[in-house]
Amino acid sequence: MEINGVTIDDTYAEAFPTWVCRIIITAVTKEWAKKAATEATGFATSAIGCPCEAGIEGYIPASETPDGRPGVAILICASKKKLKEQVVERLAECVLTAPTTAVFNGITNAEEKIPVKLHFFGDGYEYQKEVGGRKCWVIPIMNGEYVGEEEFGIVKGVAGGNFFIMGENQMAALMGAEAAVEAIDAVPGVITSFPGGIVASGSKVGSLKYKFMPASTNEKYCPTLREKVPDTKIPAGVKAVYEIVIDGVDEKSVAAAMGAGVKAAAKIPGVTFISAGNFGGTLGPYKIDLHKVL
Repeated sequence: MEINGVTIDDTYAEAFPTWVCRIIITAVTKEWAKKAATEATGFATSAIGCPCEAGIEGYIPASETPDGRPGVAILICASKKKLKEQVVERLAECVLTAPTTAVFNGITNAEEKIPVKLHFFGDGYEYQKEVGGRKCWVIPIMNGEYVGEEEFGIVKGVAGGNFFIMGENQMAALMGAEAAVEAIDAVPGVITSFPGGIVASGSKVGSLKYKFMPASTNEKYCPTLREKVPDTKIPAGVKAVYEIVIDGVDEKSVAAAMGAGVKAAAKIPGVTFISAGNFGGTLGPYKIDLHKVL
């Protein structure tokens, strides 16, 4: 298959299950909501070495938030066992501490919920009130009051949806990746957790040489190793590869994001080939076909 002269590999992305919590952070301005959201989703690119995977899903206008202020939605993704701890720590250390913030449950219809009891920080001065029809706790703090719900819905989601953007030079591949992330930003229910949404150092499960490594460089996709690796996946003329990794609330959302990203990347001059990563079922049970998402 080709789009705009760019070859789309006949393969699939292998993804794995995760648990997802969606949190709405509001503040006096969109900029302050984003600052808090950025801090709350830090050090959360990959479950390989981070305690969770997290990212900004998108902006929410004041007309759609419980307290009528501009907001940002974030997704925090982890195993069910780890998720509560990560939500508690990230809200307590990164959102409660940020100027003018409030937090609200972003998945109100979830069957399962986790408790996030931050109100004890109020040291007995905290109290409850209703905000936008929601039961919240209010904590007196130095800049006024922090408002937040303390039950957050969680759902079974999908992590690790991916595709590779290959270019005739580094800048072409990077511009293609940037275009892909921008397109994915418009898809609800998904995040791209890596820096700027782009992965420069794609990995494989385990290691060929170092048995203590849970993951290592994916040599099949390293252009400088094309002549050294017998089963290389790098087509002739490709000098750089970037991977886009997507987590979402369900498989349908991840597939939609992959489709939007691939179409956007294929419009960039110098992008020549788009593929996806899989490990024969050793990583996870989801197989998202690259051709079908288009």
